[in-house]
Amino acid sequence: MRVGVIAFLHESNTFISRPTTLRHFEKNLLARGEEVRRRLAGSHHETAGFLEELEAAGVEAVPIFAARATPYGTIDAETFATLLAMMQDDLDRAGELDGLLAAPHGATVSESHSDADGHWLSLMRTRLGPDKPLVATLDSHADLSQAMVEATDALVAYRTNPHVDQRERGREAARLLVRSLRGEVRLTQAAAMPAMAMDIERQCTSEWPCKPLYEMADEILSRPGVRSNSILLGFPYADVAEMGSATVVVTDDDRNLAQRLANELGGYLWEHRREFVGEHLGIEPALDQAQAMPGRVCLLDMGDNVGGGSPGDGALLARAIHERGIADSFVCLCDPEAVGAAEVAGAGSHLKLSVGGKTDRLHGEPLEADFAVVSLHEGKFRETQARHGGWTDFDMDRTAVVRSDRGMTIMLTTNRTAPFSLEQLRSCGLDPAAFRLLAAKGVNAPIAAYEEVCDHFLRVNTPGVTTADMTRLTFHRRRRPMFPFEAI
Repeated sequence: MRVGVIAFLHESNTFISRPTTLRHFEKNLLARGEEVRRRLAGSHHETAGFLEELEAAGVEAVPIFAARATPYGTIDAETFATLLAMMQDDLDRAGELDGLLAAPHGATVSESHSDADGHWLSLMRTRLGPDKPLVATLDSHADLSQAMVEATDALVAYRTNPHVDQRERGREAARLLVRSLRGEVRLTQAAAMPAMAMDIERQCTSEWPCKPLYEMADEILSRPGVRSNSILLGFPYADVAEMGSATVVVTDDDRNLAQRLANELGGYLWEHRREFVGEHLGIEPALDQAQAMPGRVCLLDMGDNVGGGSPGDGALLARAIHERGIADSFVCLCDPEAVGAAEVAGAGSHLKLSVGGKTDRLHGEPLEADFAVVSLHEGKFRETQARHGGWTDFDMDRTAVVRSDRGMTIMLTTNRTAPFSLEQLRSCGLDPAAFRLLAAKGVNAPIAAYEEVCDHFLRVNTPGVTTADMTRLTFHRRRRPMFPFEAI
């Protein structure tokens, strides 16, 4: 048996004015044919799980296409058309297939198709035909569409946030597909899509209120006839009709059971919807708490969440920390202009710098202060452990480490880099454990790495294109009525 493998992942924040282009994919991942295997085999990505499980089952894996870009704005129409053309050309070259494993993100938006994942999965279904199995994984931040459900035999979403189980979910998807090919199961799925959106602040799967929801899902997995189930937490920064939380249940040839159990999980979400609204802690109260806590504290900068598409140069937390004179603190900002100034000055020099706040003023004004240039770096590093996103190789490009006259250390990068690995600091000669206060531009994703050194995490509701309070964003395409925007 021959099974094709395709991956196309992008989390598209439609509130960002700048589009995602082909260059963003080329900088991160754009692989075709056997290069897919070379780039992703052995990683913590779901595609690696596909390849491992197919090999273990004695099924030939046929790598076809893989594209991924760091979360950013809507994919422009030309880029989306180009990527789809590549995907379909590579599918033509793959030859006859018995089935297909796909890895969409689930929250991809293009200028031409608001439900971009539903669109390309439907294309793959048409090309594959109605009788061959198509099983796909989803990021748990997917905004599920009916088109995604109808195009696939089974959908399998990550069960952890931070996402550290991607490879295992890939293996699960491959096991389902192989069992279908062997005639051992007849995969049948159904979904529930309650009219609610979950606050990003409440989406950590190991914490309340998500933890009891996933415990319920785990219990349902033990029931007769159930082959898989998934919870889609949703991505609230996509202004599309599909935005919101959802559930999926896969059974063995029992659509009524699948729908009833999907509704059961969806019903739990709806009944507990008010628990999924965040606290929205402000900057000053967060710093008050942090300074009173023993041990190391990580401040999660939710409004400038790089993993949600934000520019990563918001200086609001940096300014507040600097003004309080909190020494032994660390912040990372994407600021190519400041990197260049530090490089001209050279390591060991002192200069006045304006850092952050270059993209817009949504994330605060730049911080102007006197800095010492501590060190300069090429910005590449590697993460070997399972961390959020399954990424292993990172490239910050030219990077400068500077220290303010009040003791705050700032890492200035050329490329936006999500805080998914402590190797980001270590690669530049910094010991994460040496800081009393660390700021990370994320919500839940950084925890997988930073829990190694931090005793406490405080989620801070900074303003910006990824603000935790989604009611402050202007939506035009979402469902109405919808909680928490309307009181239903």
